[in-house]
Amino acid sequence: MNTKIIFCLFAATLLSTASFVEAQRPTKVPRIGYLSVATSLSSGDAARKEAFRQALRELGYMEGENIVIEYRYAEGKFDRLPDLATELVRLKVDVILSTGPTGTRAAKGVTTTIPIVMAQDIDPVATGVVASLARPGGNITGLAALTPELSGKRLELLKEVVSKLSRVAVLGTSTLPGYAQVFKETELTAGTLGVKLQFLDVLDPKDIETAFRAASKGRADAVLTLTSAILLSQRALLADLAVKSRLPAIYHQSQYVEAGGLMSYGASITDMDHRSATYVDKILKGAKPADLPVEQPKKFEFIINLKTAKQIGLTIPPNVLARANKVIK
Repeated sequence: MNTKIIFCLFAATLLSTASFVEAQRPTKVPRIGYLSVATSLSSGDAARKEAFRQALRELGYMEGENIVIEYRYAEGKFDRLPDLATELVRLKVDVILSTGPTGTRAAKGVTTTIPIVMAQDIDPVATGVVASLARPGGNITGLAALTPELSGKRLELLKEVVSKLSRVAVLGTSTLPGYAQVFKETELTAGTLGVKLQFLDVLDPKDIETAFRAASKGRADAVLTLTSAILLSQRALLADLAVKSRLPAIYHQSQYVEAGGLMSYGASITDMDHRSATYVDKILKGAKPADLPVEQPKKFEFIINLKTAKQIGLTIPPNVLARANKVIK
């Protein structure tokens, strides 16, 4: 009897010790790779990063406590993205968040196993990044920005603001993923409106001033920008040149208007950054990217800068002004 009692006590001690050791064993802290082509000090990226981090906090993740974020910035140099993506793979991050199309493709080129979340992409189906919006397949999912469709809408807004619009200088970067789809949609809308387009390729920041000289020489009535990290990084210069050239311009993100541009229309990028955290959360909890449908924008922004309109001698029609989500005076 005594032997049985001693054995039972010994077994109980072993079980309690094992449970204690298991409880004391540190849990793995998830690591997120944050991949951006932007500069680490840019105000635009700061707003996007904070939107993502805020969403993580709302989901219960506290950076430095139960989540670690490895930030990698290409500082505006696209050719650095593959190496930065490789660094994140070597660190064995649990998921990579890509802030733009070029970063997504760089990450896709170095891993087929680590989940990749797109904060926004021009047209991931048309460019072959995912199989479909409903069933992405592979290791990539996230949000699509509907950029091709929205470029046509921007041209329509320009036509409303500049009633005699006949020639528009289109600034874009032809080497970026999804460019062909965006330009095609813009051309279709231009044909409907009876507007001629003058495409000006910006492959480097130094091309911007050359592009504006060409727009003036080509007698452009206005300027429209297509999605481009190069243009975004030089948004203050773009706004300044448009004012000096007295050309009404419409941009694809609100950051251009905040830098002095005339107006912008597009999906809210910070809202998409905020929503991308939901994908990260689901993946960290075991969901597979292939099973998470790619979502589309829910929030759109139309912003007008009346100060800039006054500088170029332009009157914004009341019916257009009434539709703006934000007016800068």
